[in-house]
Formats: sequence, structure tokens, C-alpha cells
Amino acid sequence: MPTAINAAVAQQTAAGSLPSATVNTPVEGPGGGTGGIYSAIISRNQHIIRVKEKSYEELHKKCLEENILYEDPDFPPNETSLFYSQKIPIKFEWKRPREICENPRFIIGGANRTDICQGELGDCWFLAAIACLTLNKKLLCRVIPHDQSFIHNYAGIFHFQFWRYGDWVDVVIDDCLPTYNNQLVFTKSSQRNEFWSALLEKAYAKLHGSYEALKGGNTTEAMEDFTGGVTEFYEIRDAPKDIYKIMKHAIDRGSLMASSIDDNLGFSYGSAPRSDIGEMIARMVKNLENAQMSQSTADYHGTDERPAWTIMPMQYETRTACGLVKGHAYSVTAVEETTFKGEKIRLVRLRNPWGQVEWNGPWSDKSEEWNFINESEKSRLQHKIAEDGEFWISFEDFMRHFTKLEICNLTPDTLEADKLQTWTVSVNEGRWVRGCSAGGCRNYPDTFWTNPQYRLRLLEEDDDPEDEEVVCSFLVALMQKNRRKERKLGANLYTIGFAIYEVPALPRLFPMHGDKHHLQKDFFLYNASKARSKTYINMREISERFRLPPNEYVIIPSTYEPHQEGEFILRVFSEKRSLSDGGPRHNLLCNFHFHPPSLLLSSLFFQPIIFVSDRANSNKELTADEDLGKDGEKNSRDEKKRASQKAREASEEENQFRNIFRQIAGEDMEINAEELRNVLNNVVKKHKDLKTEGFELESCRSMIALMDTDGSGKINFDEFRHLWDKIKSWQKIFKRYDTDHSGTINSYEMRNAVNDAGFRLNNQLYDIITMRYADKNMNIDFDSFICCFVRLDAMFRAFHAFDKDGDGIIKLNVLEVNSLIPVF
Repeated sequence: MPTAINAAVAQQTAAGSLPSATVNTPVEGPGGGTGGIYSAIISRNQHIIRVKEKSYEELHKKCLEENILYEDPDFPPNETSLFYSQKIPIKFEWKRPREICENPRFIIGGANRTDICQGELGDCWFLAAIACLTLNKKLLCRVIPHDQSFIHNYAGIFHFQFWRYGDWVDVVIDDCLPTYNNQLVFTKSSQRNEFWSALLEKAYAKLHGSYEALKGGNTTEAMEDFTGGVTEFYEIRDAPKDIYKIMKHAIDRGSLMASSIDDNLGFSYGSAPRSDIGEMIARMVKNLENAQMSQSTADYHGTDERPAWTIMPMQYETRTACGLVKGHAYSVTAVEETTFKGEKIRLVRLRNPWGQVEWNGPWSDKSEEWNFINESEKSRLQHKIAEDGEFWISFEDFMRHFTKLEICNLTPDTLEADKLQTWTVSVNEGRWVRGCSAGGCRNYPDTFWTNPQYRLRLLEEDDDPEDEEVVCSFLVALMQKNRRKERKLGANLYTIGFAIYEVPALPRLFPMHGDKHHLQKDFFLYNASKARSKTYINMREISERFRLPPNEYVIIPSTYEPHQEGEFILRVFSEKRSLSDGGPRHNLLCNFHFHPPSLLLSSLFFQPIIFVSDRANSNKELTADEDLGKDGEKNSRDEKKRASQKAREASEEENQFRNIFRQIAGEDMEINAEELRNVLNNVVKKHKDLKTEGFELESCRSMIALMDTDGSGKINFDEFRHLWDKIKSWQKIFKRYDTDHSGTINSYEMRNAVNDAGFRLNNQLYDIITMRYADKNMNIDFDSFICCFVRLDAMFRAFHAFDKDGDGIIKLNVLEVNSLIPVF
């Protein structure tokens, strides 16, 4: 059974074992995503994040024409852009670089890793990623457009580009930066008049809503946002024997790499170095705290004005005797070999984002080992004696002192032309919706099957001549979206993972939902996964390498606990070059094909509305005796007896209907919605085995709209009788899933109930049904159930009416769409 691992104490344990003191029971946070279910369905990631629908070029041009300095309305220079969880007793002053120093410059002598010095914010994880970024000039120019200046066409506006869940976005900012005593509070350059690193940090803070949102994180998160790459994570104590070769290969192919030392607080590197400004602020906060805390706490009773005493979201890290810092992120900037006293020595170069505090052991800047290295070799290794945070360390000492290694591999969309070996990737977006597709992990068999399912077809085996196994190599990466940005709303990272199942060769034994793309509950009860993530862990992304035989598989991403809403992207990577010419978002892989969940009703943006119907699975009406004979063959006597009894019951029911209908309808024998409600509720009361409070008026109005053929707003007895036949068949389905006779069914079962009625829907429609008809406990009562089916029936009837040629596709103009509004 899978176990959940908290990132603070994560261990690479098998999913079937229980690591000591690491089992996590996540607390459910607010629903993931923004704007609710409809925005998740309708919206897609935009290629550019714009300010009031204007691009950087347009805003820059406007500021120059009007001779003004740009002021960002979406990230204003005030406290809302700094912190969200506390009030600040010290006022920071926002200044433009020209107000901070003379002769400000965007970049001096090229952006390099020594330009980055951490300030008072606990975002060393982010700065370590920047240092890695500077090693790849093409990547750097992608993230930091270099055609920006404080001299030529200066307008107080700058922009930076980040990868966000499959797209590159352009983030526009002004150049106002928070200062205290005329010093930058957060990231700064080693040169006082250079500002590219400070402005890059501000853009990244805007992307996530505030500076405080950057407190604590994993270096891999920023690496991915700089490259669109995928991260592989290694516990160094459990690293493979060829880890040096892996690191060397990663550097050679342009991957970004970082490492850290565990401080028993986990992966969240969120600390800051001691500094003069930090000490100054700390003393002031302490003085304010002493003064304020002497007042009675009653002064704040019943208000939200009580100040928070921790002004800066930071902690000071633990320095070891050898100069290394625990709980701190380091950039890995080189992996090399050199000759020392006639023997080959493996070396690793690292950089502390503080811009100071270095390793002081063997191969450090001033160590005696360098005395045995000639000048040309020193030059090749770029050895220098400087307190700049960068140092060399032997590979053996690196393995001895460091505990974690993170490698971010590049993907094809990172660079247009690059000789380095990169990856081919397929990107698929998805969403867990409470009550519908948020089924939790395999520990919850009743709901696990409802999670989104993605088909993976492995066709071509690896080309390794030394490997006799017939397998295909690939990497799966599951990333949850927007959780850092939503911290201010109380959102935290979910504990996530995934499992991979082989598609059954005989689907009749384990039928799949709808168009054969959704495996059902019974399949997972009787089949083990072929592969899975080692752990469920509360990190933004979890990734794993796999080698499986050529076949068709299903990947199921999930949260550890059910009912947790959130958006995600699922990516599959291959190092093998693609023979296909994929699009910008979905590159087909040469050795496997990737299919998203089925979409049988869909609409395309910027095109006529198109509905797609599966004629092979056309919607049928269920009869009251549909499941007759399911339990095997019956003898003819029993069948005749049952038929006779059924006929008598139908005759009695017919007479009851007609009498009730005549009493309510009057002489014209037609009824409106309110009268229909009375008829149905009178009939339903006689069904003692169905627990229900009856039908709501809104449901009856929908029924009238479905059956009213002449537009009178009423139905006659024959139309009512036809409607009742439908309700009986749907009632039969409802009772099948109302196993506890509570008068409700679980919303997760609605997918199967809809399928049993003959309707074929896509995942988005199931999400909408759950949101529209389920109560707060994710249950759907009989009235809501029937109302949903009535509307589905009307929708499909309307579709077939427009599908003149029977090809399962219709195109509608605006007037035809308007004509469908009453139906829905």
C-alpha cells in the first residue's frame, strides 16, 4: 500500500513499505486552482502574462512617448507585494535604482554567478538556481532579455520570461525595489550599481504574488521555471554507484544542478545569511517587540490589528566547522578531473548564493593541494582565491558532507537549436475535482479508479546493444500547479504520486469506461500496478525513471488523500530523438504515443462550435426490464409468471397514472410544471423502497422542456407516460448505486451511472455534473439525479437533431446555439 512522505523527512522508500516516522496524514487545504471549475475548463495557460492586456513592447513604447516612468498596477510598491501573513512594524522604502546609486546598470560585464548575493529573504533555493542558469548563456538570454538598459530608452520598465506549466510567460515589472537605509533588502549584486539579479527576483515574486511567497523551496522548482526541464532527485547516501558519471553527463548536456546538506528540517531551503542590514532590522524588531509586548494584550482583543513580531520570513542557517552550511542550497557549477601527485582526482565546484562563506577543507581556495597544480591547469579549472562563495571540493568529500543532489534536465522547448543532448516530451494538463476525479491513492479502492487516467503506448524498444532486455525507457513527471501562488489563501503542497498499470489484453474481462479509455473499479481490485512512484510526497513535482516492455499502459496521477482539488500537468520524457514533428505543446515521441483522457463532446476555440458523438455507443433509452435475465437462463414457467405479474402491475400503474393525471390536469388533459410535480410526487410516494422527498419545481420545468413538442409549456398524458418510462429506467440505475438505501448516491459513482444510461461524456462534463448536482458531502439525491439525466437526454436529442448526415459531428452558428439554450 502506498505511504505518504512529508518532504521535511522524506526518504526514498518503496511504496509498499512504511518508513519510520515519515508517514504523513495531509491536512486538506482549500481547493486548488483559481476561479473555480469553469475557469479550469475554459481557460488555458497564456503564452504571455500581460498587464491590462498590453505587452512589454507596447507599455515600453507608451512610457517613452509620454515621457513617464512605468508603475506596475499589478505589483505595486507597497506592503501587499512584500508579505501576506504579517504586518510590518518597519517601513521599507521603495526606490528606483537611480535613487539608490549613481550610474546604475542592468548588467555589468555579463551576468554571471558571482553577481548574486542573497539578501534578507529565505530564497537561497531560488538564487542557487540563478547561479546555475548563468552557466548557460542561451538559457540566460531566454529568461533575462538583454535588450534592457538604464541608459538607452530607459522608462522604468523591465521584463523576464519563465516557464509555467507548459508555456513561456513574459512577466513585466517596474524597477521600484524595497530598501532600508538606502540598501536593497533582498537579493543584490556584488557590485552596488548592478541590478539584474534584484529585478529578476522581483519578477519571480510577482509571478507568485509576493516576496514572502518565495520563502522556502526547492532549487529544482526554480530550475524548472527557468528551463521547462524535469528534475531528478538523489539522496546521496543511496545514490547509484555511477553518480559521478551521472553528474558529469548532466553538466556536459547543459543540465542545471544543485546540492544541499540536510539539517533535519527537510527540503525547504529558506534561510538567509547574517548581514549588517539584517542585524539592524533584527535589533529594531526586538526593541519594538519589547515595547509593544509590555502593553496589555487586551488592547488587541476582538481585532485583527495585533502585530506579528517576526518581520522577515527568514532563519539563520547552521555553519559547520568546515565552512559548509546546513539546510542551505548550493549550485553545482562544474564537475572535473585533474591529476594530483600522479593520480586522477575527481573534483566538484559549488557556489554558495550568499556570495561568501566557503568550504575550508582540501581543494578549497587556499588549500595546499593547489600548490601541486600547474598554472595552465589552474586556469582551465578557473581556480581563484576570492571570498565569492565559490569553491572546489573533492568528489569524496562532496559525497561525505552533502546529502541531496538535484539535477534539472533540459527539454526540447528550452532552446531552438542546441547541440547538447536534450529530451523529447509530451505534456498533458489535468485536474483533480472533489467528488468526481479526486480519488486519492490506491489505499482508497472505492474512489482510486475515478482519478484521471492517461494512456501510454510503448512501441519501440531501446537501442542499447549491450542490454538484452526488450524494454522501453522513459521518465514520468507529475507537477501540481499554482500551490505556491495560493499560499496566501492557505494552500499548501499536496502529497502526490502516480501508478502505472498495463492495459488488459482482454477488455471484456475488465471493461473500460465509455470509449475504452477509463478503467473501472474492479480492474484495480484484481490487478497490481506495473510501476509506480517510490513515494507519495508533498513536493511540487515528483518524477521517476522506468523501463517497461513494449505495450499499452495507463498512468494514474493522484493525491495521497481523496477529495483534494487541484490542477496538475503530467509529462512523459524520452532521451530518444523524436521522428515526429510535434506541435509546441505536444511533441509526439518516436517510441511511444500519449493520449489524454477521452473527449467525446468537445468545443474548439476560434472555430465553429463542434460536438462529437460516438455513433458506435449511441445513447439508448433503458427499458424497465433491461436487465432481465442477467442472472442466467430462467425456465419458461418463471418467465411467463414474471411477465404476467409485470403486465398486471403495469396495468394497475397505468390506471393510477390516468386517474391522478385526470384529477390534476382537468378537461384539456395537459399539465404544466407545477402540476407535473404534484403528479410525480404522488406516484413516487407509492414506491416505498425509494427514499426521496420528491421532485423540485426546477426539475419538473426541465422535464416539461424535454417532452413539450409543441412549445405550449405543457405536456399531455402520452408525453407524460413516455417521460415516466424514462424516469423508471433511470430510477432503476439510481437504486443500483444507492446501496445503503439512503436516497442518495456518491458523486464518484455518477460516472458509472451516466455510462449505464447510455450517455458518453468527457471528463470536463463529469466535473460540471459533480459541481452542479452534488451536495457538500459529495452525494446526489434522487431529484438531482433525475434532473441531470433529463438535461443530458435533452442535450443528446438536440445533438442528433442537428447531426443530419450521421457522422457524429455538428457545426452550429450563433442562432443555432441560441436555440439550444432552453434545452440546457
